[in-house]
Amino acid sequence: MGWNPRLEQVAPFRVMHLLEMAQAREAQGFDVIHLEVGEPDFPTPAPIVAAGQQALAEGRTRYTPAAGLPALREAISGHYRDHFGACVDPARIIVTPGASGALLLASQLLVSSGDRVLMADPNYPCNRHFMALAGAEIDAVPVGRETGWQLDAALVERHWQPATRLAMLASPSNPTGHTLGRAALAGVCEAVAARGGELLVDEIYQGLNFDDAPLSATAISHDAFVVNSFSKYFGMTGWRLGWLVAPERAVEPLTRLAQNVFLAAPTPSQHAALAAFTPACREELEARRATLKERRQVLLDGLQTLGLAPDVAPQGAFYVWLDISRYSDDSQAFCQRLLEEENVAITPGVDFAVEGGERFVRIAFTAQVARLEEALVRLARFVARS
Repeated sequence: MGWNPRLEQVAPFRVMHLLEMAQAREAQGFDVIHLEVGEPDFPTPAPIVAAGQQALAEGRTRYTPAAGLPALREAISGHYRDHFGACVDPARIIVTPGASGALLLASQLLVSSGDRVLMADPNYPCNRHFMALAGAEIDAVPVGRETGWQLDAALVERHWQPATRLAMLASPSNPTGHTLGRAALAGVCEAVAARGGELLVDEIYQGLNFDDAPLSATAISHDAFVVNSFSKYFGMTGWRLGWLVAPERAVEPLTRLAQNVFLAAPTPSQHAALAAFTPACREELEARRATLKERRQVLLDGLQTLGLAPDVAPQGAFYVWLDISRYSDDSQAFCQRLLEEENVAITPGVDFAVEGGERFVRIAFTAQVARLEEALVRLARFVARS
């Protein structure tokens, strides 16, 4: 018996192979600089850890309601009110096992066999894969400097087809780090609504903005579906906790799906996350954002001296999407050689882009400044030989 043919649409995540290679080299004694995985190098903030430990000590390990702890949903609602000026009823918030859980719910609700989904190319590959597993066809729309590496209203209008059901945005985006401004986001909302479609916005890197104030689609539209996570800004990657904001009309079917697919998000993680919204934790998280901004500048300055700086600096997240075409037309081979010859691990663009990924790599500035500076020295040696 064969496997589900939809699995053919799920490509391997090549960066994981590079990570295994990098770890093997470390085991052999090589000094590897890790700039490949999308995970902050900061530990989970102490107030969050303490809250999680307290929950465990007090035996708060039983199932929560499928949509999450009421107190956590209230806290997330307050977060939207206080930082984005958005009125989000806690009843519209569904807490999930990571943002992946939210994407799973959204994909199962919003698309089915024969539907088409619009999204930018490049994009986080799992966004494509979740929709493909639900039976949808993906229209990956190439984006570049002219649209700020994002889908805009004109692209939505141009590529929308009769079978298009959903448009998906990501701001800040992975892998480019680029954001959508309020006018551009509102324009996409209007273009999708005018065509009777649905809009799903990935805000997983929200808060990690360097040049503009963080923005949420919840402040613009009550009809958009919005995915967020405690992993990136809040530093809770391994706690596996995210959430989905949904229109009121979608809450009942999404809750029903959650009950059947994962029952509930991890209980200790939910109790821990309550501390993420305290003033002390917020102060620490903002200090980390400032550190990431400093690292971004160090990396961009170093790449500029090598003639490799991106044409548009990333405004958020912790990635640089880098055109390497002057040195290679095979990003996977480029990354493998860089690891083998200079012990620097970065991610090939073919993981993210349907078209043109062989000309790009993604560098994550999730290492301390001294390590970034050493990586730049090694990269300079490497490209001098290329």
